[in-house]
Formats: sequence, C-alpha cells, structure tokens
Amino acid sequence: MRNDNQSSLGNSLTDFILVGISDRPWLELPLFVVLLVSYVLAMLGNISIILVSRLDPQLQSPMYIFLSHLSFLDLCYTTTTVPQILFNIGSSKKTISYGGCTVQYAIFHWLGGTECIILAIMALDRYVAICEPLRYALIMHRSLCQQLVAVAWLSGFGNSLVQVVLTVQLPFCGRQVLNNFFCEVPAMIKLSCADTTVNDTTLAVVVAFFVLVPLALILLSYGFIARAVLRIQSSKGRHKAFGTCSSHLVVVSLFYLPAIYMYVQPPSRHSQEQGKFISLFYSIVTPTLNPFIYTLRNKDVKGALRRLLVRIRRLCRS
Repeated sequence: MRNDNQSSLGNSLTDFILVGISDRPWLELPLFVVLLVSYVLAMLGNISIILVSRLDPQLQSPMYIFLSHLSFLDLCYTTTTVPQILFNIGSSKKTISYGGCTVQYAIFHWLGGTECIILAIMALDRYVAICEPLRYALIMHRSLCQQLVAVAWLSGFGNSLVQVVLTVQLPFCGRQVLNNFFCEVPAMIKLSCADTTVNDTTLAVVVAFFVLVPLALILLSYGFIARAVLRIQSSKGRHKAFGTCSSHLVVVSLFYLPAIYMYVQPPSRHSQEQGKFISLFYSIVTPTLNPFIYTLRNKDVKGALRRLLVRIRRLCRS
C-alpha cells in the first residue's frame, strides 16, 4: 500500500525546487553575469562553427561535418539548461514543473549520449586521416559519415529513453528539493524515497556503454595515431599531425573527466554539492570553450571565419 501511495504521489507532482546557490545569495549576481556572458559566447561560437562548416567550400571534409554536429550539440546543451538557470537565479521562486524537469533531463541525456559517440567518431576520423591517408577519401565517404552521425543521434535517444522510463517511475516523498541547478538523472535518483538499486545499476551499465566504451575507443585510436606520428621523419609533418588531434584531445578531456566523476560512480555515493557545480561545468563551460579551442588551433577554421566576416560586411554595405 505504501508503494502505491508513493507512486501516486510521485505522479501527481507539480513542482521541484532547484536549490542552485540560493543558500549563498551573495553569489547569485556574479554567477548570473558569468552564465549570461558564457551563454552568449557559446551561442556565437557554436553558431559560427556551424555556419562556416556548412557554407565554406573548403570545410567540407568529414572532420568538419562531425565538428558541426558537435557544435550543434553544444548549442542545444546550453539552451536546454542555461536559460532556465538564469530565470531561477533572477527569481524568488526557484522552481521547475515536474513535466519541465522530465523534458529537461530527457533532452540533456539524449544530447550527452550523442556527444559521447560523436567524439569517438571524430577520433576514428583522425585515425583514418593519419594512419590511412591514401585511403581516407575512400573510407570516410559522405554516406558513411551520415550513417555514423545517425547512429550517434539514435544511440543517444535510446540512452535518454531508458533513463526517462526508469526515472519517471520513481516515487518522491515530502518536499521536492533538488540540490542542483537543473534536472538530471543522478539528482533525481538521489531525491527518490524508494529503493533505487535498479536505477543505479541501469545507469552504471548505460554509462559503461556511452562513456567508458567510447573513451576506450578514443584512447585506442590515439595510441595508433601516436605510433604513426612517431614514424613520421620530418618534424614539420609530426607537428601538423599533432595539430589536427590536439584540439580534439582537449575537448575530449573537458567532456569526459566531469562525466566520469558524475556517472561512473553510483549517484547515491557522490557529493551533491560537488556534483551540481561539475554539472554546471559541462553544461556551460565546455560548450563555451569548444568552438574557441577548435578555432584557435585550426588555421582552416580561422580562415573560413575571416571569409564569412568579409562576406557579411559586403552584404551589410550593399
């Protein structure tokens, strides 16, 4: 009878309270400014990458197809969470509806699962480009690239579907207070008043597939890449090969290190206080930095951005 009552209570929820930093009101204004500036930079940076990757004829290789999808993912990441965080910081009523919370973590985990696969695909692309340069165009043809991207998006959706189906069945008792800036599955599991063993186990299995397996493939790819680069005789050739990979390695580190902390260990074991700031890091800091990392380290992207700006100026003058 108690489980039935809990379930009915969980299904009739209307609002969750998002604590954020409401216990430290002096931090709200600085955080609001930082988030607003970061969001604007993330929007501008990622939209610019998408535009030049799609419009510039010199950026039509598979590498830039995958980069445009990564930028689109980062754009969606920030838009899924940051506007709602900004609204809550500026409001005295820091709440989100049960339906809104469900939609938020569903989209967030869809995007997260997809990004894990996309980063692994980008590592595969770099492996083929450096280790099989003569067969690169034959192997990484447009049809295969489209299929790989489709698999990434569908896999991410499958991850989200599994998490949502299990999480919406959790009962929540008493005051619904989420010690986080936004809704995500680990915080929801920690809030439940029922036995969450199935949720913890499923999350661990899914994480092993979407985080650890792609990460292992990335490390394996870069192991082969490192061996191939060391065989290059000229220092200029080695520098160029390293330059094409370094940006991706930095992005992988920024994405995977926080994700491993948040999701590899059971949600019931990690500190929510630390977890909410780490969640904030990979939902806004990483998407903001990614376009700048790729732009600063990539001459082709910088050249394409200059050509886009020149084109925009000409249109404005005419």
